Amino acid sequence: MSDTPEAPKIEFPCDYRIRVVANSVDEFEGQLIEIVRRHDDQFNPETLDQRPSKGGKYTAHSFQILATGEPQLQALFEDLKATGQVHLVL
Repeated sequence: MSDTPEAPKIEFPCDYRIRVVANSVDEFEGQLIEIVRRHDDQFNPETLDQRPSKGGKYTAHSFQILATGEPQLQALFEDLKATGQVHLVL
């Protein structure tokens, strides 16, 4: 028996908050919205919040989607990372 607690299980569907840290480039916001809409056609871009890093090199993008399952989240994360602009997806 392990002393490590189990991670909480997510019950789908659910509202799911995601944070993406990417290079600060003008065209990324449009690219981000397009990718997210591919995985959640109900995505509301008004949930998108952006915060630049101190030096301005990176921007943290936070948004909410309707998560339907692990395969959807995994595919979304892979598409975001495939842009070559994303450094971290949480």
